[in-house]
Amino acid sequence: MRFTPATLALAALLATVSRAGNGQRPDSQIAPLSLEWQAKGEALRSAGDLAAANDAYESALAADPRNRLAFIALAEIARKQALPGKAIRFYNQALLLDPADIDVLGGQGQALAEKGALSNASAILVKMKALCRGNCPAIAALSASIQEQSAKAQASAATTAPPVVPTQVPPPAANP
Repeated sequence: MRFTPATLALAALLATVSRAGNGQRPDSQIAPLSLEWQAKGEALRSAGDLAAANDAYESALAADPRNRLAFIALAEIARKQALPGKAIRFYNQALLLDPADIDVLGGQGQALAEKGALSNASAILVKMKALCRGNCPAIAALSASIQEQSAKAQASAATTAPPVVPTQVPPPAANP
């Protein structure tokens, strides 16, 4: 039996693909160590120690980067610390794991609104309305947040405009 180079390449490819699939776990199984760190983070966060909770959640992600709830918790901590850009980044990571999570989309939209990206927040609101056909509290919360931030932006623009002060023009100089 003769093996052509194409047959050998195909056999090597199939052997590699089948080995890689055998060692992978399903996404629904989070590493127990990650869940332990997540529980520590929840306890620390409820105790009010946001810095230690942040460290615990990061340890949970180091143990298993598929822990979506740890990403969400880190995003919520970042929002409490008035770091909307960091929160948006963590919400993005959680959305990579579950793109249709209405609550995560709502949190990301609120962080965008807090940052001043009202058009992006409105786009997320439209996406949420397409995903949730019923009554979703996250949609109402994001809508209220967008309206509140829009009102703040308009008020800020009105108060930061320089006042118009009339100036006196000197009379023309007389020619001798």
